Amino acid sequence: MKKIILTGGGTAGHVYPALAVAEKLKDYEIHYFGGSGMEKDILKAYPKITYHEIPVVKLERKLTLKNLLIPFKLFRSIRICKKEIKKLKPNIVFSKGGFVAVPVVIASHKQKVPVISHESDLSMGLANKIILRFCKCMCTAFQKTAEENKKCVFTGQPIRDKILKGNKDKIQMEEKLPYLLILGGSLGAKFLNDFVKENLDFLTTKFNVMHLHGKQNTAISFHKNYLPLPYAENIEDYYARADVVISRAGSGVINELLVLNKPMLLIPLSKKCSRGDQIENAKLFQSLNLAKMLEEEEVSKDSIFKNLDYLLKNSENIKKNMKNYAKNDAKTLIFEIIKDNELK
Repeated sequence: MKKIILTGGGTAGHVYPALAVAEKLKDYEIHYFGGSGMEKDILKAYPKITYHEIPVVKLERKLTLKNLLIPFKLFRSIRICKKEIKKLKPNIVFSKGGFVAVPVVIASHKQKVPVISHESDLSMGLANKIILRFCKCMCTAFQKTAEENKKCVFTGQPIRDKILKGNKDKIQMEEKLPYLLILGGSLGAKFLNDFVKENLDFLTTKFNVMHLHGKQNTAISFHKNYLPLPYAENIEDYYARADVVISRAGSGVINELLVLNKPMLLIPLSKKCSRGDQIENAKLFQSLNLAKMLEEEEVSKDSIFKNLDYLLKNSENIKKNMKNYAKNDAKTLIFEIIKDNELK
């Protein structure tokens, strides 16, 4: 049986697209190289994939002496990965990015194992800029990203099968109101949580509110048509139930909502806390009339409700645009690229 290593981590957005690709790998022995964080927890639900925990080397986005240790930590992590790869003898590696993947990709290159990678965001992060040097091909979620480097090819974002099979009848609330799903990403979003807390009474006069607040955050107090959740294994059912969504603008979630034709209001992570990739993603979606967006500085009760009202009133046109734009065969395209590049 052929062997493949999947790698990537730090957030669910790095892990789930790799697992979507894994659904196509029926004739492969699958190994996953990741750190001790979220990716390890997620992979516990996939017993057929062998997990290998490796040391993670991450660049801090601030001036700190910890960054001076990066070369030494990276060298150690590459050495550990190289040893594991030499033992496994994989045919190919698929990287979903993040700093978890960097030593795996470099070690694979040193062992002459081909690497295929994927970039979810409109602009490439630092980890994938490094990975690009060592991979055969980088698949991209956006056409514009692929146009900027001859190693890149536009495939779209791989989506897990289960996302397309949600059952809205599993989620029922008392009030006969539209259903609003609020997503803060896999780690939650304090900014969105604080907004919900301050405006819950008003939100629940207009909507049945389903709120994924993150495992690290406590739920807001009870309300009869407010459903707080730290995390949802069955996120597909909440997607299916939602009439409209407020979300951060990570590429994974917005591409899932795109494929499902869900009207969305995007509130991207600000540049104070990121490199601005979510802002770029949200601006692109808004320019294509696939979503509305507000930067954090623009958020108020009035601006939120004005945009939600617009999305509900124009949902049919928005859904029509989404159907025309969505690329739903990404994992098939990526699988073909993997087959074409693997060691025989």
